[in-house]
Amino acid sequence: MKDKSHKCPNIVLFMVDQLSARWLEAARAGACQVPNIERLAARGVTFPNAFTANPVCMPARSTIATGLTTRGHGVLENGYELSPKLPNFIRTLQQAGWRTGALGKLHFRSHYRDSHLNDAYRAYGFDVVHNTEDSCGGEWLDWVAAEHPDQLDNVLATIWAAHIPWFSQYGPEKVNLAERIWRVREGFDYTTASCPDATENWYPLPFPTELSQTEWITRHAEDFIRQTPTDQPLFAQVSYVQPHSPFHPPADCVDRVDESKIPGTAPAEWFENPDAPAYYRRHSPPDTRTGRRKYYFADIAHLDDQLGHVLDVLAETGRADNTLLIFTADHGEMLGDHGLQGKEEHHYDACIRIPLMVAGCGLSGGHVRDEMVQLEDICPTILEATGQQLPLMPTLGPDLGDKADTVAVLPGRSLLPLARGETVDDWRPAAYIESYNAVWSVDPADWARTIRTDQYRYTLYACDNGEQLFDVQADPQEQNNLAGDPAFASIRLGLRDQLLELIILQDYPKTRRSLFALGVH
Repeated sequence: MKDKSHKCPNIVLFMVDQLSARWLEAARAGACQVPNIERLAARGVTFPNAFTANPVCMPARSTIATGLTTRGHGVLENGYELSPKLPNFIRTLQQAGWRTGALGKLHFRSHYRDSHLNDAYRAYGFDVVHNTEDSCGGEWLDWVAAEHPDQLDNVLATIWAAHIPWFSQYGPEKVNLAERIWRVREGFDYTTASCPDATENWYPLPFPTELSQTEWITRHAEDFIRQTPTDQPLFAQVSYVQPHSPFHPPADCVDRVDESKIPGTAPAEWFENPDAPAYYRRHSPPDTRTGRRKYYFADIAHLDDQLGHVLDVLAETGRADNTLLIFTADHGEMLGDHGLQGKEEHHYDACIRIPLMVAGCGLSGGHVRDEMVQLEDICPTILEATGQQLPLMPTLGPDLGDKADTVAVLPGRSLLPLARGETVDDWRPAAYIESYNAVWSVDPADWARTIRTDQYRYTLYACDNGEQLFDVQADPQEQNNLAGDPAFASIRLGLRDQLLELIILQDYPKTRRSLFALGVH
């Protein structure tokens, strides 16, 4: 075991699915009370300009684990799977003596595989796995069926993915659970007296809160922390499914939302605009439904409660002062802005900008760093905090003049110098975001590539499908597309040139996939 005397032996990565920085900021501004987010911010550093590498679950989560770009790890979109053979910080910590736990959603594997993935996820370096995903099948659902069978139909009403093949032959007994799910959902009334506007896409939780995936994940996280010997360092990935759609928070959390403080919906500026990218014009009309917003914010309130429980257990077990806590998300959620829902190739602020806070281990609290940071930076941050490193690139033969320890391994950089308040003169001036087509498309015209600076967001759609250029300082709602404005022609070309360079650099460092050695004859 390597020396464990470094400053931050414990790491807790608090992951939230589909949480936009835009909406968390609105929550902190009064849409719902988030005292534990405030507690975390007071203890650490907030990065308001944090961006997802690829705004969909599997690519973004693979980037966090490996520190690699989308093309580096090869998980281009949902449906690709992360190879457990690639180096990642989880296995690195495990091999160095850390006890590693995956509590909740991981999504390194496709939802279309069998739902019982605990053993498969141990291949990535986790000692303990209690996995539950968007599809709801697996350990959590089996626990409900065994311990709370009277609530099983209410739980099945929340499963949106009954079309996934293994639901038709579920578990060792090959039960046709899909048929039961469809039957329950068909006649299910999602409304309540206090939530008459509920639909199958947003509704109050139809079963006791303590049975929810959210609280099940928290209980396993608490157990993992308590059961880890005090003289052994731990890594816990505490990863929640909510607020992934459908939004279904506890009813009491819906009551905690102040709808008057929820921001107004950004209009769909692209609709019927001949200068808008063809990508948008060829899609369906704007989705103007906004009823889901209060349920999304209610999910945020519930998640804030869970963060508090995790922080309390760290204090209870004497780990509060020697644990680095990272709070982030894989991507955002449009939530009706610009007439759009979801994520993926909609590179507006609500989709691509994610929350990121780093706290604990002696960091000064209450600070904000405005640098452009990315999910690629989380892996090197954890490695620096724990005094570890990924394996060096393999080299062999006389052709490579560089020494192995000088060959780049990761594209990102540790956030700890920024978190410590240091000046980093050569920090990146822009963030890069890319999307391939969503799972329902095979059309490269859906591919988007974006550069985001502190002032501009420039996006290029493939196959001559158009461009977007927004001055996000003067136009934070992204309503005035300047891509065709002659007054901004030089700015557009400059950003396009910078984007081209960032696209090229997505292949740096070279991918390790199938790499035997560098510098061979």
